[in-house]
Amino acid sequence: MARFRDSQMSDLQYRDTTVQDVATGDNQVTDRSIGDIMGAAKNFSAEQVEKILEYQRSKGIRFGEAAVALGLATPDDVLHALAEQFHYPYSQNEGRSKQGRELVMLHQPFSHQAESFRAMRSQVMMRVFNGGEVRGALAVVSPDSGDGKTFFSANLGVALAQLGGRTLVVDADMRGPRMHEIFGVDNSSGLSGILSGRAENKVIRQVEGVPSLFVLPVGITPPNPVELVERPAFGLLMRELTNKFDHVVVDTPAAVYGADCGVIAGKCGAALVVARRNASQVHAIQDLVAFLSESPAKLAGVIFNEF
Repeated sequence: MARFRDSQMSDLQYRDTTVQDVATGDNQVTDRSIGDIMGAAKNFSAEQVEKILEYQRSKGIRFGEAAVALGLATPDDVLHALAEQFHYPYSQNEGRSKQGRELVMLHQPFSHQAESFRAMRSQVMMRVFNGGEVRGALAVVSPDSGDGKTFFSANLGVALAQLGGRTLVVDADMRGPRMHEIFGVDNSSGLSGILSGRAENKVIRQVEGVPSLFVLPVGITPPNPVELVERPAFGLLMRELTNKFDHVVVDTPAAVYGADCGVIAGKCGAALVVARRNASQVHAIQDLVAFLSESPAKLAGVIFNEF
């Protein structure tokens, strides 16, 4: 992932966890040792724990190192325990997880790709979610399909949630929605229902394994996506969501499909362009940047995706 380049909502109901529950959730830090965490995760017997402790004392090493040396745990088990101790959520069981393998921030948090997303997160925090008086959302846009926009949006959402702030990923790509697949959440209702005026219950889903991460899927794919996002209801919704969540990331349709992305970006307040290195055409990127400059959205930067 390359570096940045400068450049009737009151009736809305949420999933089983309401926004109020999220805001007042139990965020107290608990002081659990690595031994306690690994013992619970690996279901160590009392004899195994004593064996590890004895080896730890005799060698003068850490509990996790002793467990690995004795063949009772793997290095990944130790990393997972450390992550839990420091309240850094990630999934150790990629194969059994509901989430897609594209979520490298959740499944491979210590990889080169994950470090790239952390660097991007730092830039986004400085440029968009910087605690200013006016809170807004970040629309992630791209010139064409296949540029990695949805991949970036999903992983940025995880990265922001790993900071501890309440984070919402909104799937506003009503032409080709994928967030429900990536995060493994129900898509029976969502954004399209809200914007079409239908009463939608439990539309915001909490992501399994990441307590501070939530997803608003598209729901039923509508035949009139541009008209829906141009309605005042979308702007009102974004205003409510940015007041309820610390970070709101909005995935959009590629610009090649129409004006959707520009309309959405204008109502979010900020836009980030994702293009694919050695694939996206320069004139398409320039046209998109020029198009966004005509909208109310602040252009946060341009990213060239290499993954």
